[in-house]
Amino acid sequence: MHIAIAGNIGCGKTTLTTKLAEHFGWEAAYESVDDNPYLKDFYGDMERWAFHLQVFFLNNRFNQITEIRKSGIKVVQDRSIYEDAYIFATNLHQSSKMSSRDFENYMTLFKAMIPHIQAPDLLIYLRADLPKLLEQIKKRGRGYENAIQPDYLEGLNRHYEDWVANYELGNLLVIDVNDLDYTKRPEDFQFILNQVKTELNQKIKVV
Repeated sequence: MHIAIAGNIGCGKTTLTTKLAEHFGWEAAYESVDDNPYLKDFYGDMERWAFHLQVFFLNNRFNQITEIRKSGIKVVQDRSIYEDAYIFATNLHQSSKMSSRDFENYMTLFKAMIPHIQAPDLLIYLRADLPKLLEQIKKRGRGYENAIQPDYLEGLNRHYEDWVANYELGNLLVIDVNDLDYTKRPEDFQFILNQVKTELNQKIKVV
């Protein structure tokens, strides 16, 4: 069983990944943020480092998914490989922060990887509007994220909505998290958990 949690920067993916993995007793597979050698440089100069950053994420995610399927363990994954290409790289290209040459090279690599992986059994998309994202980003206090511009987040949200509207690779659960705080309110986490269990019960029996 492989659950992937999708959503924009600051929507609460990592927190929900942790809480679901702890609840079910499954493994949590996190996004490479703290050990990403390009992330701080990227937020300082997106045009210079966009391609490097996206290739790092793509390679890391591909290796992560390969290990998940090879191991046969039950996993909650923080962000899917599809977001790397269809959301982040595409947004960077369309906003002229990644050249067409780099984008085409990147997509060629992505398309070569896709036949070798399986989509998650359940994709959970956390929908969050700009005020929620900015609030969450400010709360977690990562200094390099201060450079993130609202229009960058808005562009990502538009790509997310387009992608989710056409997602057909597997089961999809969309949760609006604008009014939820599952770090502080147990009832909010229970609300999400009930929806996740309903989806999973169609495939396996969970406790």
